[in-house]
Amino acid sequence: MHTGHRKRLRMRFLKEGLDGFEDHQVLELLLFQAVPRLDTNPLAHKLIHRFGSLSAVLEADPKDLASVDGIGENAAAFLSMIPHVTRRYFHDRVKHSRKPLNNSESAAEYLVPLMAGRSEEVFYVICLDSQLRVLYPVLISEGTVKDALVHPRKVAEAAVRHKAASVILAHNHPAGSVKPSVHDHKLTRNLVQALGGINVHVVDHVIVAGELIYSFSREGTLPGYEGPV
Repeated sequence: MHTGHRKRLRMRFLKEGLDGFEDHQVLELLLFQAVPRLDTNPLAHKLIHRFGSLSAVLEADPKDLASVDGIGENAAAFLSMIPHVTRRYFHDRVKHSRKPLNNSESAAEYLVPLMAGRSEEVFYVICLDSQLRVLYPVLISEGTVKDALVHPRKVAEAAVRHKAASVILAHNHPAGSVKPSVHDHKLTRNLVQALGGINVHVVDHVIVAGELIYSFSREGTLPGYEGPV
């Protein structure tokens, strides 16, 4: 019975895609790959009931997933890998297009996938060439964005190491709005000043929250380099 159900659900996906699927059915389909013998429908419902939503399941700590009866370490590792693979896929696709990040829309197209599925706060310096094409996205800090972790020296060293003509600063607000904090404004001023001192132009600072972004450049809040102090 389970074999027939799995085949029907798999064929439905191949024919229709996932748009018509309920969240538990998407999870059920994923679990086919990691739980070969059990009926995954009850497991899918159990996971969504435990964590609250499909996205919460996929973003949960693997240890918490594995603690759910019937899941185990292999299935937990597989489910936890999905957001990382998704982020890698979208980021790789945009990266290889070599489109210049010359406005907030193109920056969002690059940065939203880069931040997708992250439950912790991260700070990136996107190193750009003279045509505003991506040279390399440097992860400066992971876990929280604080002065001690996002030090101007670290950011400047990253820009020099990758021979950046300019950069885009970017970080995420995993559980909040895209509105920048007082600290975000202060950090932006400090980094613009530090990078200006080595002739690296800051094109923008972008905050990502889910599918939404705040662009300092678009909003007119990006400070200019004021020269040595």
